[in-house]
Amino acid sequence: MTTWIIKSLLLCLLNVTIALFLSPLCEGLMRKLRAALHSRIGPPITQPYWDLLKLLGKEDLRGTAGIGYECLPALTLSSTLVLATLIPMGTVPPLGFAGDMIVVIYVAAMSAVLIMLSGFASASPYAFIGSSREMMMLLSVEPVLAIALCVGEFKAKTLALSGIQNWQMRNGPSISMAIAGLAFFLALQAMAGKLPFDIAEADQEIMGGPFVEQSGPRLALFRWAIWVKQLVLVFLLVEVFFPWPHFGNYVVDLTAMLMKAVIVLVLVALVDVVNPRLRIDQALGYYVRVAFSSLAALAFAVIGK
Repeated sequence: MTTWIIKSLLLCLLNVTIALFLSPLCEGLMRKLRAALHSRIGPPITQPYWDLLKLLGKEDLRGTAGIGYECLPALTLSSTLVLATLIPMGTVPPLGFAGDMIVVIYVAAMSAVLIMLSGFASASPYAFIGSSREMMMLLSVEPVLAIALCVGEFKAKTLALSGIQNWQMRNGPSISMAIAGLAFFLALQAMAGKLPFDIAEADQEIMGGPFVEQSGPRLALFRWAIWVKQLVLVFLLVEVFFPWPHFGNYVVDLTAMLMKAVIVLVLVALVDVVNPRLRIDQALGYYVRVAFSSLAALAFAVIGK
C-alpha cells in the first residue's frame, strides 16, 4: 500500500512537472512555426519562458480588490495542473482512482469558468464582453468534448480513462473512435483559444477580453494556465483516441506520447495560421455541426463500428 501511494505521488509530480515546464516550450514551437509560415524569423522557441519571467517580475497592478479576485489566477493554473494528474501520460493517470471521465470534463471546464469570473470581476466593459464570449464558447465546446469521450466510454464500458485507453490498445482503431477523435481535435482548437476561435480575447477588437485588466504576475499565471491546459488536452487526445504504439515501457511510451503531441500541436498551429477569426455566431453554428458529428460517432459505437 505504501509503495502504491509513493508511486502515485511520484507520477503526480512528474505529470505536473511535464505540463508546467514543457507547455511554454510547446507554445514557443507553435510561435516559431507560425512565423515560418509568415516568412518571418520569429522569436526564439524559448521566448515564452522569458515572457513569463518578465511578467512575474513586474508590478502587480489590480483593477479590483477582494480576496476572491486576488486568488483567481493561482486557482486557474492550479485547476489545469489538477487536470494533468487525472489523465494518462505514458501510463495510467496518477489520480485516476479519484476521478473518472465526468470529473475530467468538470475540471477541464473549471479554468474557463475562473477566467470568466476574473473578467466579470474586473469591472471593465471589454473584459465583460470577453467573459461573455468565453461563456458562449464554453457552452458550445463542452458538449463536443463530452460526447467524444462518451464514445470511448460506450465502447469500453467504463468511465475510467485508463479503461478506455486499454480498450483502444486491445481492439485497435474503429470508425466511431476516429470520428470522436476528430471532433475532440476540433474542440481543442477553441479550448486552446487559437484562431479561428480566439473570439474571447480578440486583441484587435476587445483588447484581450477577460485579460484586459490583468498585468504582471496575474497575467503570467493566466497565460501559463492556458498553455498548460492546451498541452494537457493534447495529451488527453493522443492517449485516449490514438494511444498506439504502446511498448509497455514507461520512458518509451512517454517519449512516443510527446512525439504525437508535437504533431497535434503542429496541426493546431497550422489551423491557427491559415484561418481568420470567426464571429461568435459563426463559431457557435460551427460547433453545433461538430456536435452532430460527435453524435454520429456515438451512433457508430452503438452499432459496433
